[in-house]
Amino acid sequence: MGVMAYIDYVEPQTIPPEDRVDDDDNIIRIHGVHSRTIRLHHDLYRELMYGPGPLSRIRREMLAVTVSAVNACHY
Repeated sequence: MGVMAYIDYVEPQTIPPEDRVDDDDNIIRIHGVHSRTIRLHHDLYRELMYGPGPLSRIRREMLAVTVSAVNACHY
């Protein structure tokens, strides 16, 4: 089993206002180390999970959970 990297979370108030998103998910917060990526990651996630496409929202979530489990992801 591989070792996961450890990245400190950045306190939300230290993230520039223009880079903040209305989501306190830990994966989003990790991007605070390079805050410009927060909005990019959040926008990509929203598009993939909620944007138009052939899969229902439930199927998208099921795929995400399955991939996380296969990859032994702990979040």
